[in-house]
Amino acid sequence: MPNESVKLRSIKKLGHDNNSYQVTDEEQAGSYMTISNSRGTEKAQEKENQPAIRVGFFQLFRFATCKDVLMMVLGSVCAVLHGSAQPLMLLVFGLLTDTFIDYDIELQELSDDRKECVNNTIQWKRNYTGTLDMTLPLNQSFGSLINSTLEMFTPLSNMSCGILDIEHEMTLFALYYVGIGAGVFLLGYFQISLWVTAAARQIQLIRKLYFTKVMRMEIGWFDCTSVGELNTRLSDDINKINDAIADQVSIFVQRFTTFVCGFCIGFVKGWKLTLVIVAASPLIGIGAGLMALFVAKLTGMELQAYAKAGAVADEVLSSIRTVAAFGGEIKEVERYDRNLVSAQRWGIRKGLIMGFFTGYMWLIIFLCYALAFWYGSTLVVDTAEYTPGTLLQVFFGVLVAAMSLGQASPCLEAFAAGRGAATIIFETIDREPQIDCLSESGYKLERVKGDIEFHNVTFHYPSRPEVKILDQLSVQVKSGETTAFVGPSGAGKSTAIQLIQRFYDPLEGMVTLDGHDIRGLNIQWLRSLIGIVEQEPVLFATTIAENIRYGRPGVSMDDIINAAKEANAYNFIMDLPQKFDTLVGEGGGQMSGGQKQRIAIARALVRNPRILLLDMATSALDNESEAVVQEALDKVRMGRTTISIAHRLSTIKNADVIVGFEHGRAVERGKHNELLERKGVYFTLVTLQSQGDKALNEKAQQMADSEKQEPERLNLSRAGSYRASLRASLHQRSRSQLSNLIPESSINVAGDLGLRTYSVSPSEKYDKATPEEEEEQVEPAPVARILKYNAPEWPYMLFGSLGAAINGGVNPVYSLLFSQILATFSVQDPAAQRREIDGICVFFAMVGVVSFFTQMLQGYAFSKSGELLTRRLRRIGFHAMLGQEIGWFDDHRNSPGALTTRLATDASQVQGATGSQIGMIVNSLTNIGVAVLMSFYFSWKLTLLILCFLPFLALSGGFQAKMLTGFAKQDKQAMETAGRISGEALNNIRTIAGLGKEKNFVEMYEFQLDAPYQAALKKANVYGACYGFAQCVVFMTNSASYRFGGYLVKQEGLHFSLVFRVISAIVTSGTALGRASSYTPDYAKAKISAARFFQLLDRIPTISVYSDKGDKWNNFQGNIEFIDCKFTYPTRPDIQVLNGLTVSVKPGQTLAFVGSSGCGKSTSVQLLERFYDPDHGKVLIDGHDSKHVNVPYLRSKIGIVSQEPILFDCSIAENIKYGDNSREISMDEVILAAKKAQLHDFVTALPEQYNTNVGSQGSQLSRGQKQRIAIARAIIRDPKILLLDEATSALDTESEKTVQEALDKAREGRTCIVIAHRLSTIQNSDIIAVMSRGILIEQGSHDQLMGLKGAYYKLVTTGAPIS
Repeated sequence: MPNESVKLRSIKKLGHDNNSYQVTDEEQAGSYMTISNSRGTEKAQEKENQPAIRVGFFQLFRFATCKDVLMMVLGSVCAVLHGSAQPLMLLVFGLLTDTFIDYDIELQELSDDRKECVNNTIQWKRNYTGTLDMTLPLNQSFGSLINSTLEMFTPLSNMSCGILDIEHEMTLFALYYVGIGAGVFLLGYFQISLWVTAAARQIQLIRKLYFTKVMRMEIGWFDCTSVGELNTRLSDDINKINDAIADQVSIFVQRFTTFVCGFCIGFVKGWKLTLVIVAASPLIGIGAGLMALFVAKLTGMELQAYAKAGAVADEVLSSIRTVAAFGGEIKEVERYDRNLVSAQRWGIRKGLIMGFFTGYMWLIIFLCYALAFWYGSTLVVDTAEYTPGTLLQVFFGVLVAAMSLGQASPCLEAFAAGRGAATIIFETIDREPQIDCLSESGYKLERVKGDIEFHNVTFHYPSRPEVKILDQLSVQVKSGETTAFVGPSGAGKSTAIQLIQRFYDPLEGMVTLDGHDIRGLNIQWLRSLIGIVEQEPVLFATTIAENIRYGRPGVSMDDIINAAKEANAYNFIMDLPQKFDTLVGEGGGQMSGGQKQRIAIARALVRNPRILLLDMATSALDNESEAVVQEALDKVRMGRTTISIAHRLSTIKNADVIVGFEHGRAVERGKHNELLERKGVYFTLVTLQSQGDKALNEKAQQMADSEKQEPERLNLSRAGSYRASLRASLHQRSRSQLSNLIPESSINVAGDLGLRTYSVSPSEKYDKATPEEEEEQVEPAPVARILKYNAPEWPYMLFGSLGAAINGGVNPVYSLLFSQILATFSVQDPAAQRREIDGICVFFAMVGVVSFFTQMLQGYAFSKSGELLTRRLRRIGFHAMLGQEIGWFDDHRNSPGALTTRLATDASQVQGATGSQIGMIVNSLTNIGVAVLMSFYFSWKLTLLILCFLPFLALSGGFQAKMLTGFAKQDKQAMETAGRISGEALNNIRTIAGLGKEKNFVEMYEFQLDAPYQAALKKANVYGACYGFAQCVVFMTNSASYRFGGYLVKQEGLHFSLVFRVISAIVTSGTALGRASSYTPDYAKAKISAARFFQLLDRIPTISVYSDKGDKWNNFQGNIEFIDCKFTYPTRPDIQVLNGLTVSVKPGQTLAFVGSSGCGKSTSVQLLERFYDPDHGKVLIDGHDSKHVNVPYLRSKIGIVSQEPILFDCSIAENIKYGDNSREISMDEVILAAKKAQLHDFVTALPEQYNTNVGSQGSQLSRGQKQRIAIARAIIRDPKILLLDEATSALDTESEKTVQEALDKAREGRTCIVIAHRLSTIQNSDIIAVMSRGILIEQGSHDQLMGLKGAYYKLVTTGAPIS
């Protein structure tokens, strides 16, 4: 297989200035057009549209060695020989038939008692005297006697007799069969095992090359390519290539050969009949083509129809809090169900059309049989051009050829899939990294002093080119000094550190080390100078000692122990039972935060770095561990250039220089005291923080005094982990989302203290810790329970089963007719023969027509029942999802995407366990049942013999069907360990790059590939043997059965047609049985899907929306008290959000919460809505404990307007009506509410007024407009309690005024809780509560708090934003 087969040189000639293809003459053979990737943007666009196939088929083999090529050539030769075996067997079969028919004619001749066998020819008896038949009237019997005597005078045509020893002949044929069978076994074995072995060797190489190349890529490339995608490529895509270059090729070659040989036999032996059959075959082709076309089209329509429903589900699940707050669950389920109807209709049509075409195919096939046998028999009987054997050879030759062609086509799909997968993989293998971490080039300086300087550096991440992260940044870091970077999130602090490590290159400007541009230095050497400790350190799943050793290869145990001592880690390590050999678990999961952090510091110290980078190294720790780690860091900073990013003052105060960052520039620099006087970035940070610290310490003091318990571990400063998760998600979130979270106007220091609790999905922190694999294990569901959901459709299922039963009977009936045809060839009387043949052909046509209707019936009935079931399950499932408590949705396994997929796929997979499955079973059972009964009736001895082979036949049929689907599952298991290593490497690529450990991981990966490779080689043999066996079983069965049949014909006078009847009935139904067993939609999968579904239905939510239980009372006042509430989010149990909150508000009062982000303001609102229940303490509403209040009742009394209001994709009026889902709302009410919300004028100005669609998530409207719709929605509920969660923070001043007016109107006479960032919005509240870190630090009215001169006073006077 020449590598140069596809070269696109010619493109140059077509259009000389076609620059997209760089085709150079030096290009090595087999390389494909390298696409010049001038800008990163091209790469991004390329990712969006799915990869076109740009790899020729033979280029899949570009990594084959000579040995591989030899193996593949030999394998192909075997495949060609194997392919010609089946047509060869037909030749034998034809001769065998002729022998049987001749023997039968001879028997018939000799049964005439006037003939005898003399010298091997049949002659009239010499001394024959006809006896009178006395039963007949005299003249008649006499006449017949004369006739028969007269007949004797006509000389007999030369018919031989006595030569044909049928048993001997059959023994000979049996040996032929065994011989061919043995050949087939060997050829099948070699053809498969050689190809699979060759493929395994090539795939091994591709995996190594690909992984090595990926590990060499620059970090920017990883930002644009998700880790999940790379993992799938390593497993699935390479498996697809494997499927395309392994056994499928040899099977394709074999089937194609059979196709060619079959037609050759047909044309050589009898071209007339062949042409007639070929003329009819386009009808089958057209049918198959149309069927594929229609099914694709209808599936498309069905998916499109479901996409609508899916969009509804996605919209609802994404905004589940809004749905819950406004009690819209039932309404949403109805809306979802309405959208399911059209999907259901398309599904039923699809079933009907598939039934129609399957029926049509059967009809055409049976009509073809009728035509072929009718025309063929004419040729045999009337013109005697063919012997009956020739007729069979021609007919089956063409049939087998056509079937093989059909069976070869799935291989083409595998080839296409393989080429598609190879496109991206080969492109990656050929791509040159922009920053190659394994390259040897670049200078290594003799002495390193450690001066780092940024010269006008501008930078944006390759994945977000529209957002400038660094903007002309210039900073000096002197050697031996500790420099602290401070500033709000997103100001570019961490980015600066990543540029020092050369994870990225700046777009403008340069970063220098001792005056040398770091782009000129050797990367591995540069990174070996740097020790980095991150906020969330990554440990690898090995021992503590090994983790520290990652810092520098080949360090002695003493060095490790010293590093551990310096990092304050030695003591806790020695307390562990296995000391330094303790395994830290996946991602360091067995260690606490402080322990991980200290191991990471030890790892950084072992390098003995010149430059130490501390990226929020202590932010994720509680106070105690922080002190220890901080001490360790202070010890090691001496004499090294250190850059520290931190938010806690304690960690920054004693830095030599503090640099304040804002919007990608360094805006201030100096010592602690100098910067405090400047009242800039640093000052705001300090004032806010010291307040919170003080309050917390007092609280801790109280707790210690009262209960003498240790202060709870307080996990502060969310921002850090927010930033890490941002990094974990590889900066893929678009900037716009960030800017919603970080109001541009404010310096948002506290943004660093933890972004808004629900803006950042809590799962992100866990995505790294919990690998996706932990799917819950579910027991497959019992079929009975699935059927119970399908019970209303029993009439459909009954009729479907009836159709299936009749379809099952078709196969045996076919063999009955086929053997009957053979019997007619031995009939001597031409007229009777003609009549029989015509009768049988008519029968064939009738069977075709019947099967046409029953196939349609089966297809329609089962698709109808299946689609109804799917719709019912989807509806029930969606209903159950919306009934879960909000905490359930926080779990990353229940993200909106995952749930929508689960609705889409699980429900439709369950359908596979009922309808079509039952059809398949009924079909197979009737097939086997009818065949066996019929065979026993005609010859029980022969039947018993063949039944011995039946299990093997079924196995072989099943095996062949399995061959088509491939054996990918087993391969996956073998790849597990290698997959774990690649997964760990890709997930932690930054840490690995920082430590310069890429080579190690590549070596580990290659080592792990060995086991699956050996398994693949072993599998090649097993698989080859199985295939050979499956192919030769039919030959062996035939050989035994025909030999025994010959014996029965001779000794027991069995008619030869019955031998054919029995054999063909059982052999065909046996293989059909095997095929059916494996072709059924994955039954096990359906049961598991069902089980997952039932698990959802059976789950009892902790806060039930649908129940009527719980208190309701008539005069709802709106008196709210929080009493000592403590709370942690269920998905983040380690972060205490509320820490004993106590605050109350009387009916009609307004309570304002003020405080930095993450202090628990929004959380308290969510407790009031009963999205969550407090872990400790209680929330009282009118004196009732919220846990005992009826949920829908409670929520119906509360109206909420949140910072980013969520609107649904429907008209403005419908969005406002959403406020109260318990009743029908008139248009007048809507307009009234809109007027109150200052919305009416703006709506009437729109062309469609209240029927204007707001777009998905309200995208057609401005923020102020959305906000006012949300306010109208809250007003229409007429709530007793109004929650305003930063309702105006996202607006510009103009709209803020309008919205604020609307809010003030809405607040009249209601209990109101306001969360706000701008003081103007809170000043006139009755109570202002200042919160910090989950507790209240001061409360009172504006004037009282100003008098206190506490935290509130500082905020107001410095004018600093509150958040």
